[in-house]
This record gives sequence, C-alpha cells and structure tokens, in this order.
Amino acid sequence: MLNRDEYLAAWSRWHGDADTSSPLVRGWLTLAHTLARPLAGMPPVVATAAGLAVAAAAVAPAAAGGAWLIAAGLLVGLSGLLDSLDGALAIGAGRASQRGFVLDSVVDRLTEVAYAGALWVAGAPGWLVVVFGALCWLPDYVRARAGQAGVDRTGPISLWERPTRVVMAALTLGGAGVVSGLEVRGVDGDVLTVTSGAAVGAVLGAVATVQLGWWLRSELAGPEGPGPR
Repeated sequence: MLNRDEYLAAWSRWHGDADTSSPLVRGWLTLAHTLARPLAGMPPVVATAAGLAVAAAAVAPAAAGGAWLIAAGLLVGLSGLLDSLDGALAIGAGRASQRGFVLDSVVDRLTEVAYAGALWVAGAPGWLVVVFGALCWLPDYVRARAGQAGVDRTGPISLWERPTRVVMAALTLGGAGVVSGLEVRGVDGDVLTVTSGAAVGAVLGAVATVQLGWWLRSELAGPEGPGPR
C-alpha cells in the first residue's frame, strides 16, 4: 500500500495532474487513504457498489421526513466516503485501471442523481433539484469533453468538486432533520433547509462551471476542432 504522499501524487496523475493542495481535497483524500490501509486486500469494485447502494438507500429516509432526514444525511456522507475508498484501494494498492476509472466516474454521476432525488423527496422544488443535479454533472462533463479535445490537465480545483457536493448534500439533509417540526414564516423548517441547500449547491455549481470555462478559454484557444469559433 502506498504511503499518503505517494497516494496523493498517484491520485493527481490519474486525474490529469490535479492540484491536491486544497485543504478540502487533501483532507478528503487523506481520510480515504487512512480508511483504505486496513482494507488493502478488498477489491475496489466492492466499495464502488456499496457507495452506489448506500446513496440510493438515502432516498427512502429522505422521503420519510422528520428526524429520518438525519439518517439520509448520514447515508449520503457514507456513500461519499465509500466512493473515495474505492479510489484509495485501487490507486494505493496498485490496482488502478482505465476500466475502473471510467466505472468510478459513472457511479459518481449516479450517486449524484440519488442525492438530487433525496433533496426532491425531502421537499425541495423539482425545478431547483434538476438545476442542482445538472450542475453536479456539468463541470465533469466539460472536463471530459475538454480531454477529448486534447486538454491533458484537469484544471483549477473549483468550489464545487466532488467532496463539496457530498458534504453539501449530507449537511443539507441532516440539517433539515434537525430543524424538522419548526416553521419560519409559515414554511416548514425542513423544506426551507433542503430548498436553501439545493439553491446554494446550484449557485456553487454555476460559479464552478464559469471558473472552469474561463480557464479553458486559453487551453482551447487553437483553431483546431469542429466546434464553433
């Protein structure tokens, strides 16, 4: 098993030389590496499947509402840890592959569908949940298309990376459970909380997309390619 610094360097290489100096990203990866060390023999796909299952399981307690929203938030947080654990197991134990990298990315997007679904059944407006979900996907889609266009770097770490999405969804659902039963100007506290959390996530996603697009202006400045000039 690689030590932490070796793991961070390897993770960065697998993600287009992504910067790991951000306290949030570095802390998240360090936590995943710490959890992976005693589980080094476990196949990474087990953690991948478990993360997706746990994310999907968060929808039911979110729909139940009330104090069950706390459980939904905990499940979202756990799914995020499992998602990072599979990468730590694969990279740290030298078992990373292109197939696993693609599978992990697909599962990430599916878990974010589950997060958006949990916010919706907890009371957030449908249109806002759609925007939230789309802006979970859009920055990574832009990066993927930029990679196909020849950009071999991940680019700047934005305000809306995967750890932020997990933390935001988990805290929003958990916080809604804490304030359930309260009312603010006639609006249920849990509904207000999930709506506010989804709105903040959407704003962060929009800012991240603009940030990424601004960086890509220089990376894609050449005349090649079939797209609009």
